[in-house]
Amino acid sequence: MPSTDPPSGLVDGAVPYADQPVVVDHDPEWADLFEQNRAVIAGALGETALAVEHVGSTSVPGLPAKAVIDILLLVPDSGDEAAYLPALEGAGYRLRVREPDWLEHRVVSRRVGDGDSHDVNVHVFTPGGAADPEIARMRMFRDWLRAHPEDRDRYAAVKRELATREWRYVQDYADAKTEVVEDILAKAGAPPAP
Repeated sequence: MPSTDPPSGLVDGAVPYADQPVVVDHDPEWADLFEQNRAVIAGALGETALAVEHVGSTSVPGLPAKAVIDILLLVPDSGDEAAYLPALEGAGYRLRVREPDWLEHRVVSRRVGDGDSHDVNVHVFTPGGAADPEIARMRMFRDWLRAHPEDRDRYAAVKRELATREWRYVQDYADAKTEVVEDILAKAGAPPAP
């Protein structure tokens, strides 16, 4: 059942991402868009960017997805926004989510609706601590789907079916995929969700 509450963790002034999810066939350009963003992020942060990786559905060849490039960014301390956020904002990203009570997770983004050429979500975490299981899960899910076309296709079918429904927030669509995601992660041997 769709939520009536906006997603938690939104920063002041941020509007919940409420567009209906549109799942499209895989686009090889997504890898190029990731690489463009990786170069911008790495250039803005230098050594503060411990890792910049393409994750999520757009990182899996052959998998249909919402045309939103998901990026995993690891920094020494995601809670220390002063160490990385001004540089990312200077590079055109906007802070959308701040979750100090959930692994010090942050999300910075670019949105077509804000005048950007494409949509991007950058998930910022700190390695070497409480976020390690979530980091591992993101990587394992991507890698498993790349190597197991039967699970990629099963996940694709669920995504396409869910995209036909109406959702108040895109996060509700994402949450509705939990059962199939958790099943695939269990096959991959991923740690439990933090």
